[in-house]
Amino acid sequence: MNVVSYLAPNWMDYYQTVARLISRSLRCDIQFRTYDRDPLIDLQENQVDLAFICGLPFIRHDRIAPEQFSAIAAPVMQAERYQNRPVYFSDIIVQTDSPFQTFADLAGSTVCYNDPGSNSGYYLLRYRLLQEQQTRFFSYVVQSGSHQRSIRWIIEGKADCAAIDSTVLEQELRVFPELAQQIRIVESSNPCPMPPIVAAQHLGKDLIDQIQAALLQPDPELKATMAQMNVKRYAVVNTQDYDAIAQLYDKVTRSCFSQL
Repeated sequence: MNVVSYLAPNWMDYYQTVARLISRSLRCDIQFRTYDRDPLIDLQENQVDLAFICGLPFIRHDRIAPEQFSAIAAPVMQAERYQNRPVYFSDIIVQTDSPFQTFADLAGSTVCYNDPGSNSGYYLLRYRLLQEQQTRFFSYVVQSGSHQRSIRWIIEGKADCAAIDSTVLEQELRVFPELAQQIRIVESSNPCPMPPIVAAQHLGKDLIDQIQAALLQPDPELKATMAQMNVKRYAVVNTQDYDAIAQLYDKVTRSCFSQL
């Protein structure tokens, strides 16, 4: 079984462990890889059986190839802000000692984003500008290449602000707790559906059900791995749960008040 992760590098070890434990539970060989290539290209080549993927590229691919993949489960984080739901937030961060206190204060600043296909780092920020009906808000926009690099750029003063996936930010602060003294959040988005685990329909219902069961009823090793990442549990999700992301994407791409 070919398993691929398109998510943040600081979660790679976790997803590799999850893939290995699924392999053990199903008693099948799994080839795990990470990819920074556009998922829309990769998924169309039909060589992926299971993927850890952001909700936006998943829903965009579903429009190209309906029902090729289905969302089967998504993690629920332990922190109270997640309210025991499979959601995440986009946190807009700045340097701790910067003068920016509100989103409005960021007018004319330099913003960096991880990737133009990212919901948390790019499209949610564009949607925020749509809400403000801003055709030109930031003075300079630069792509960093990853959430982790965006965090470092804020600290180093290469950019003033960035929108970061809350789960990626929290993991980075767990690994590098000293960063908590150097950045702060000025605003957070509304909750968004958590990046799902998606399964190719060619696996068949029986195998997909077994994969889902292994996630919903984790063995002790998987439970321990989840606890290390502050994952409380896995929840059942389906493709329709990601309609909210599709609707936001459509609003942003069709509007003239949406460019960074």
